[in-house]
Amino acid sequence: MIGLVDCNNFFVSCERVFRPELRDRPVVVLSNNDGCAVALSNEAKALGLKRGDPYFKFKAVADMHGIAILSGNHKLYGDMSRRVMNTLRWLLPDAELEVYSIDEAFMHIPDKIGDNAGYGRYVVATVLRNTGIPVSIGISSTKTLAKIAARFAKKVNGYRGCCVIDDEEKRIRALQLTEVGDVWGIGRRFAPKLRTYGIPTAYALSVLSRQQIHTLMNIDGERTWRELNGEPCISSENTSVHKHTITSSRSFASDISDFEALRMAVCNFAAITGRKLRKEHCFASELEVWVCTNRFHENDPQYYNSASVRLGDATDDTSAIATAATEALRTVFRTGFAYKKAGLTLTKICNSDGVQLSLFADVAEIGKRHRLMRIVDSINASSASHDKIRIASAGEGLGTLTRHEHGPKLYSTRLADIIHVRTDR
Repeated sequence: MIGLVDCNNFFVSCERVFRPELRDRPVVVLSNNDGCAVALSNEAKALGLKRGDPYFKFKAVADMHGIAILSGNHKLYGDMSRRVMNTLRWLLPDAELEVYSIDEAFMHIPDKIGDNAGYGRYVVATVLRNTGIPVSIGISSTKTLAKIAARFAKKVNGYRGCCVIDDEEKRIRALQLTEVGDVWGIGRRFAPKLRTYGIPTAYALSVLSRQQIHTLMNIDGERTWRELNGEPCISSENTSVHKHTITSSRSFASDISDFEALRMAVCNFAAITGRKLRKEHCFASELEVWVCTNRFHENDPQYYNSASVRLGDATDDTSAIATAATEALRTVFRTGFAYKKAGLTLTKICNSDGVQLSLFADVAEIGKRHRLMRIVDSINASSASHDKIRIASAGEGLGTLTRHEHGPKLYSTRLADIIHVRTDR
């Protein structure tokens, strides 16, 4: 059996571990530049707020209902994710754990466990005790069914955090109650098309013939269909494949008209995407830089543009990425505009062991730069700021360009933010 462990309202839960006064209160976590909602507590969702809502549009509602507004604190969330995953590894030291995202992981549960529901609730209780993070777990014979079970475990209190789909009756009932757009692997891409063909639920999808699936969907869709019917066919290779693109972008605290300030921001994006690229053990051979003005300032001149640049030989070198990104920025930058947002996307990504270099590439120099980047990453990973060493073109970082007005603190990794317990009351 396969278990999918999913942290409940993860970003909000991380904040509540260190700020218990936020429990049972509506909470919204904002994006990097306090631009829009990226995570909401159940209480905030009950007020009608949704992920992606711009903060300036619901600020009045937040003030009216006393909603706690927090700036994104991704270093804290990353550390808390590490604690959750380490707890899961401790629970099943001999079993495989596949970390799927910052707040999700697949556990391969040995047959010797026997009572899957009881064990699932033990996992839920242990993670909460060890980390303070509430989780739900769905258990079934395939990853797709485990995902569906996890949704029920999260939404239905009677499951006490664990839902098990382990027989045909439960499988059919769960699929009948699941909208097709909520199936892992379907989402917004295929759901409208499937509904057009009269396929509104996961069950309606599962009873199609193989030929109908081939007509409507691709090979990934066929895998999903097989998994819904209880046939495991999504391996760890399918769920851990490297990203096709890696993006870093920001909305700025105030509009930028100066090229140098914009260039510094783009070079910071190069450092962030380069670090992510190396973490994936991948190289990129092309990038795209884009800039845009503030569309909400309707009386100001509006402009959006993007430019792509090939990197020559595929690379994971931050300096090479920053140089190419600056070249792309020069192509799209226009004076006379106030830029609100910019971003950099790495494309044409391949595994590091599958890189095809050009005939005259300096292999020794490429290897030396690769080792240098690994050393830089190692040093930065050991510091609280994660950018102790950075390229000069990145300046002082993004801190002066972005907004964090709602007090993110690194409770678990920065000594200055350690919690003080008062004993005089």
